Amino acid sequence: MEFNITLPNQALKDALVHKINQKTKPLGALGLLESVALQIGLIQNTLSPQLSNPTLMVFAGDHGVVEAGVSPYPQAVTAQMVLNFLRGGAAINVFARQHNMQLRVVDAGVNHVFEDHPDLIHAKVDFGTGNFLIEPAMTLQQCAQAMAAGAALVESEINAGSNVLGFGEMGIGNTSSASCLMSVLCNIPIEQCVGRGTGFDDAGLAKKTAILKQALAKHQLKNDDAMQVLATFGGFEVAMMVGAMMAAAQNKAVLLIDGFIATSALLVASRLQPHILQYCVFAHCSGEAGHRQLLAYLQAKPLLDAGLRLGEGTGAVLAYPLVQAAVNFLNEMASFESAGVSEKSDTGEPC
Repeated sequence: MEFNITLPNQALKDALVHKINQKTKPLGALGLLESVALQIGLIQNTLSPQLSNPTLMVFAGDHGVVEAGVSPYPQAVTAQMVLNFLRGGAAINVFARQHNMQLRVVDAGVNHVFEDHPDLIHAKVDFGTGNFLIEPAMTLQQCAQAMAAGAALVESEINAGSNVLGFGEMGIGNTSSASCLMSVLCNIPIEQCVGRGTGFDDAGLAKKTAILKQALAKHQLKNDDAMQVLATFGGFEVAMMVGAMMAAAQNKAVLLIDGFIATSALLVASRLQPHILQYCVFAHCSGEAGHRQLLAYLQAKPLLDAGLRLGEGTGAVLAYPLVQAAVNFLNEMASFESAGVSEKSDTGEPC
């Protein structure tokens, strides 16, 4: 499995900047929306970008490290929440319906046998990962299998007409996975990466931090082999997201990046294919402790900062209307010339 993600074509950059600046507004007055409009125009190599068939992919998987006590919720909640997705009752279902986004639920490695369902994609690598406090979460072969599966799923969506994909996840214990990925790959102490996850109190947070510190000490990995770090501490849903994100960027789609776990998957992908970051719109800054620092590490500017920490791709879906707004103002907003509105002169006086 090989990926080759190139930088977006920069040939239209000056023309896009000129088009944005000529809209009937003060320079920079639409803030991050202007940056997003420019970014999507470059990704699509056009002055009139279009968003089609927006799709949110939720990857679900279980984590063996949960048996060590890193979550206040039992592992069974992962499968229960997947069933909730399939019944249409979760927050992601509500928001996806509201914003007309297609929702794909993917069993990447849940410790449960699901019956066939029209909204469920069976892509299970195994019934959950190993306990990385004792052993690597998965083999390198399993890691590659998960990444290839994620890439294939995205290829199908793009072939069906989607050019904007959001990424979400479900997996009890996956904030522990994300914290370890961040700590190793960013060389940041684990204490600065660990958060309360699904709701630990202070004592639970201290216990979780101690367990993850012990796991990092056991494996003693360096940050120069992202695949090995992913196989050691990742989840099947995280590895599948890595492959899915890289396939999306390789096909020059727009990537909507959700919260802490999705951003940790992107962190891995960016070590494998650095140019992937140019295709990413960061939906929000999570309330999970390490996410703000991880976004800063990636030099990312999120669209929202609303204290969200649910996962599921909820932040990506909630931010999508802003992405639509960025494209729409670029395509539909009048220019100074077309509207007959005077521009600001060099002296600051209307001309």
